[in-house]
Amino acid sequence: MVRNVVVVGTQWGDEGKGKIVDWLTEQAQGVVRFQGGHNAGHTLVIDGRKTILRLIPSGILRADVACYIGNGVVLSPTALLGEIDELQVAGVDVPRRLRISGNCPLILDYHVALDRAREERKGADKIGTTGRGIGPAYEDKVARRAVRAQDLFDEARFAERVREALDLHNFVLTKYLGAERVEAQAVIDGALRLAPRIKPMVADVSYELNQAMSRGHRLLFEGAQGALLDVDHGTYPFVTSSNTVAGAAAAGAGVAPQQLHYVLGITKAYATRVGSGPFPTELTDAAGEELRRRGNEFGSVTGRPRRCGWFDAAALRRSVQINGVTGLCVTKLDVLDELETVRLCTGYRHGGTVTDILPFGADAVACCEPVYEDFPGWKRSTFGIRDWAELPAQAQRYLTRLSEVTGVQIDMISTGPDREQTILVRHPFSV
Repeated sequence: MVRNVVVVGTQWGDEGKGKIVDWLTEQAQGVVRFQGGHNAGHTLVIDGRKTILRLIPSGILRADVACYIGNGVVLSPTALLGEIDELQVAGVDVPRRLRISGNCPLILDYHVALDRAREERKGADKIGTTGRGIGPAYEDKVARRAVRAQDLFDEARFAERVREALDLHNFVLTKYLGAERVEAQAVIDGALRLAPRIKPMVADVSYELNQAMSRGHRLLFEGAQGALLDVDHGTYPFVTSSNTVAGAAAAGAGVAPQQLHYVLGITKAYATRVGSGPFPTELTDAAGEELRRRGNEFGSVTGRPRRCGWFDAAALRRSVQINGVTGLCVTKLDVLDELETVRLCTGYRHGGTVTDILPFGADAVACCEPVYEDFPGWKRSTFGIRDWAELPAQAQRYLTRLSEVTGVQIDMISTGPDREQTILVRHPFSV
């Protein structure tokens, strides 16, 4: 029987991972965030009440489930404590159940300043980041100048590392980007004021996860963003700053790859994308606007409208390949309920040939012309349905074809935002 499950987005993010992680946590003892920062929002709806999580794992709303932030996450102390305070007001005791890897790089004020100044300088060619400092923080990590959570325990070392980093970053900000400098002492004082609240949650997360597994605990590994935004495998350079694929769970949490037993790929019944970058099936007409309206396709963290389009099986096929997806969860099926015709992209015309898989790199993807199959709409509500047999026949046909062209079994279907509005075909923990 499967013990650990990795949940990843298979599109460009915003697939509904948070709800599914929360649903699966009923049979898990721990949930682990393994990459990303507070630029990704996970929306949970439980008994009609909406909660938006950004850094804290989506298992936090289940009593007595341990939550971990792995070393692959870049951590904003301000955003973390703000999110904790929101949850505490709602009656959720976060500090007792949250463990943060001491190896997490911190996002500090100068990372935010760099992120925003770069995007402003790029103008129309900007990547479309959230301006929250995630990319610059990952750059510092790779350059071996990151200030990490464990540095909060040594004030002198913390101050030294901040000043060293700012020697470089202030030069870039003022001399190259034409922005204002960031004062080191203000950064140091601000972070150290927050440190007493963060220190009790800092731990050796890798060790604790391996200890939990030795006791037979089931763990969920929760990704942020989507596989097509992976810094190596996505539509580069219009990608995020970390590895979003399932394999990153091992490195980003400190567990062995063979401890990742099942990969659940989350995909919408259509496609969306936020920010810049190629999007072969994008709809810029009334149909796209209708999907946006019915799906409430606005960022849970940023409020930015999402670009909407038809389901792209060629893109999903790439995600299946790079993630080793075991089973799919299709979300937001109900958004398609009123459409006369539903289209499914099975491949692309590209360079005079037809291909059935998303090519690498933004330039190649931008040249792809989608090849579609059309399906009659079911014109019946699927909202809240909890049994496959109750789905309209045309909806079943669409989902069956989606599974066929992507080569992966559909194990779950989400028919609404609430925890209970879920169809289970095959439980990831029982495969």
